[in-house]
Amino acid sequence: MIDLYPHQDLLAALNRNIPLEEKLICCHEAVKRHFPFVARIAVALYDPKSSVLKTYLHSSGDDAPLDHYQALLDDAPSLQELLGQEQPRVVNHMVTFEKGEHEHTRRIGRAGYAASYTMPMFNNGTFFGFIFFNSVEQDCFKPDVLSELDIIGHMISLLIINELVSIQTLNAAVRTTGHITHVRDPETGSHLDRMSRYSRLIALRLADIYDLNDQYIEQIFMYSPLHDVGKIGIPDQILLKEGSLTDQEMHEMKSHAVKGREIIDDFLKNFGLESISQVAILRNIATFHHESINGSGYPDRIEGEAIPLEARIVAVADVFDALTSQRPYKEAWSNDTAFEMLLKLAGEKLDRDCVAALINSRDEVEEIQTLFQETHMDKPKATPSQEQS
Repeated sequence: MIDLYPHQDLLAALNRNIPLEEKLICCHEAVKRHFPFVARIAVALYDPKSSVLKTYLHSSGDDAPLDHYQALLDDAPSLQELLGQEQPRVVNHMVTFEKGEHEHTRRIGRAGYAASYTMPMFNNGTFFGFIFFNSVEQDCFKPDVLSELDIIGHMISLLIINELVSIQTLNAAVRTTGHITHVRDPETGSHLDRMSRYSRLIALRLADIYDLNDQYIEQIFMYSPLHDVGKIGIPDQILLKEGSLTDQEMHEMKSHAVKGREIIDDFLKNFGLESISQVAILRNIATFHHESINGSGYPDRIEGEAIPLEARIVAVADVFDALTSQRPYKEAWSNDTAFEMLLKLAGEKLDRDCVAALINSRDEVEEIQTLFQETHMDKPKATPSQEQS
């Protein structure tokens, strides 16, 4: 007879299909069983195209001194140094951090954290972010503690890698399918870089109004480039038609919103990616980014707050970039002219809060435009008919 020993798996929640933040909290609870002084585990992601480090996840509930925070990695020399060494960093005395030069160090100091352990995260040698273990006690991160936190840190890193790689796989599969079917997508790489960052800017500005967490904001950034994936299913003779579309052709063009949701569901199933966090956000962006606040949009003619917030955000970002981008049949509008148009559309086609959020982020908008300028090689071959969609 086998004598079974009762044991509770502290990390059993990791087996379930739950949001990534809940998995991080599960890891934190397991850590606190051995090291109760670890008050917080946080994750920041790195955007290599803009050199920006962004808060993403944390396990400390309402105790979030760095919510909705981002900074250039160049402005954090201590993090740059440990990244260059590809080694973690231990700070066992953080009492001086409140007087630090940078905002993030002052916030951490004011929150009362007395020590920290920082691990850089790599995926096949490529840096993609940091994990931070924060403690309320000094001199606590000793060698025996660090050896166990290293294991937890790498496990958390693998959880995040799995999530990010799944999203990257979805993006790559969609783009490859587009090339195979000879779709000439008018949305260039530069357009997608800009509009996804505009979407993130809007979400950041709305975070306090709508109580948005950093994971939601980052998911909008990651999912927004797939907003028009349904155009893969639109015939070339309609998608690439020069001049205006007939009523029937316009009806077919508008079907790309529903096709987008269907394509995403097929990819998620066929590639085994159903575990991606908050996939409803992705579906909503693809399906509803052409709905209008006054109910005149498509595919379901829903209106106002019935339109998911993520779709309202992406709609403003997409329209603004279309207006300020050059096309073969039009010059790029100035930001001032485009902002005026957004204000005219606010409350009718576009969400007022989203429009105001983008307009109030002018400095950041101009930084994005400078960083992701349209090059001659990737100028789109869009036609007026595509703009109607």
